[in-house]
Amino acid sequence: MKQGVQSLLTASAEQADGVNFAVYAPQAQGVELCLFNQKNQETRLAMLPSAMGVWHLFVASIGAGQCYGYRADGQWHPDLSPRFNNRKFLLDPYSREVRGEVSWHPALFDYSISKSTGAWKISEIDSAGVMPRSVVREREFDWQKVSKPGTSRTDSIIYELHVKGFSIQNKAIPEQLRGTYLGLSHPASVAYLQQLGVTAVELLPVTSRVSEERLDNMGLSNYWGYNPLCLMAPEPSLAVDDPVTEMKTMIRELHRAGIEVIMDVVFNHTCESGHGGPSLSLRGLSERDYYLVDETVDGRGHKKIDSANYTGCGNTMNFDCPQTLKLTMDALRSWVEEYQIDGFRFDLAPTMARQGRVFRSDSAFFQAIYQDPVLSQCKMIAEPWDIGPEGYRLAGFPREWQEWNDRYRDGIRSFWRGDDHRVADIGWRMVGSVDIFGNHRPIGSINYICSHDGFTLNDLVSYEHRHNLANGEHNRDGDAHNYSCNYGVEGHTTHSPVLARRQRAKRNMLATLMLSRGTPMIMAGDEFGNTQDGNNNAYCQDSKLSWLDWSWQEDESVWMAKDLQAFTAGLIALRKKHPLLQSYGGRKSICWMDRQGALLNEHQLGQVQGGCLVLKIMASESDPNAGALYILMNNEKVNRRFIFANRHSQNYWFTLMDTAGAKPFTQEVLLTRGWHLVEGHSLVIIEERD
Repeated sequence: MKQGVQSLLTASAEQADGVNFAVYAPQAQGVELCLFNQKNQETRLAMLPSAMGVWHLFVASIGAGQCYGYRADGQWHPDLSPRFNNRKFLLDPYSREVRGEVSWHPALFDYSISKSTGAWKISEIDSAGVMPRSVVREREFDWQKVSKPGTSRTDSIIYELHVKGFSIQNKAIPEQLRGTYLGLSHPASVAYLQQLGVTAVELLPVTSRVSEERLDNMGLSNYWGYNPLCLMAPEPSLAVDDPVTEMKTMIRELHRAGIEVIMDVVFNHTCESGHGGPSLSLRGLSERDYYLVDETVDGRGHKKIDSANYTGCGNTMNFDCPQTLKLTMDALRSWVEEYQIDGFRFDLAPTMARQGRVFRSDSAFFQAIYQDPVLSQCKMIAEPWDIGPEGYRLAGFPREWQEWNDRYRDGIRSFWRGDDHRVADIGWRMVGSVDIFGNHRPIGSINYICSHDGFTLNDLVSYEHRHNLANGEHNRDGDAHNYSCNYGVEGHTTHSPVLARRQRAKRNMLATLMLSRGTPMIMAGDEFGNTQDGNNNAYCQDSKLSWLDWSWQEDESVWMAKDLQAFTAGLIALRKKHPLLQSYGGRKSICWMDRQGALLNEHQLGQVQGGCLVLKIMASESDPNAGALYILMNNEKVNRRFIFANRHSQNYWFTLMDTAGAKPFTQEVLLTRGWHLVEGHSLVIIEERD
């Protein structure tokens, strides 16, 4: 008994002399721990079962840096789930580091296909030779007393970027660091983000991933990273040497500069694809627990197993299973506690909130986050749709969540394209989309014009059709409905009038974004006109097509990029500094007016003809003479006269910004009394002072 008690005593990192391994595989008949030495020679050790379905084993005299994995044994039949094949080397779902990469090979699959009958039979090929390894990691890191910025949601300005694509072509960064975690945290990168004024970076997935076999065969890759392998391990290809230490260093240096880090995470599916996909980790350990599995019976009574596909990626994580929820929560906590992550953007978030395959706003997933003392303090952002049953759930998430608002994206694009009957839409979008989220969620909307998934802002005003042939899908992939406009020429042009119209269109949309209530998000590169040559689905393009082009910083002739970048930085500064643009959100102290100066209620807003609208933002609803901002918007081709205030007022009016101006930011007093001529397709900000 005394010896047993002693074995339960805790030990410090200095005293520890081994590693305890544990893995969930409740239906396996046996699990082996596989340890690899420096010569990649494998040693297998039988693990011990438990009543909870977790196999475990303590191994003395090993430590950080040890490469390992598992093999699970048990029943195998083509019509069973789960299937076990101990010839398949499996990564630990709780891996903190993955070393190496998956090499596509028939050995990755737990079955082979009979050439004569097409039937599945158990695969006899060992997969260890084409698999990466899990690595034991220490958790210590010197954070140098740098703390999280703690920016409020009302003050947040998000900058969505790809770690590699952001710095891979930036010559201000040492070549060996470009395209890595350290490249993003290099002083040149940090200084740029600070100068621009953003408060947070939202990273496209940086967890370990695998490119689909189809892409690999075409010489492409899953560049965006939405195909996760191990949910707690950083992607090794984004590191110079050590992904764990380098990612933590990146976060520390961004935090030191006052910039938060939000992770785009994928918990709705994994890279193991459908029921016939490879056995890399979860599938070989407990497929039915981790994935939603459909069973059907044909007319002859034969049972067929398949994976539910609510994600479009072949499989769907099963959040009816407590183990899947536990793995997800443990992964989220590991990123917050070990990496100091500030928040998460959840890809295809409705998948995680389904119980019995039905979306529930009070699901176990939401409740688990709400009660967690660590995760409940983080920013939580949903992509509020998937392709499952009733998968479009905009405004269906809990009060404390924020959501990507595609209604905002489409409404602002359509209005500034010059579409008719979009005045009401832009009116609602600019007051935080309270018609969608309700007054109880005034900061629920993540406002954006462009994101990784679609056209860049430059391409939005340069192409009316997608140009995705490089993706190898005959231009059928990507969204065909983009509310885009090329202003007379499809794609690249040197025609000055077309370029001028495009530049103004970009200014209009960026200005609207920064003047709207809610949290704004900018796609990296949009602030200087980065292009993807009309590709609106560059998920598989790890090339110059999708990397940011920083040549404008050195080329004096590229004045439009510098002009737009300076304009964007000016907008962000205005949003941060002007007291009337600092608001919790919603319609408080804000009203709509037509261009004749008449106040509009909700019903009247929907009846406005033409393409003109005024937003009046007041310092105080109780004192309308205490100062105000007027945002004058004209999406028509012709110039329009706006009457925005009482011409007999004793106040003064100044233009703060005009998207049609050669120098858009001004501090010019208006000599007219209460009216202003707004050029076609432009936006003007006027400040009223007493």
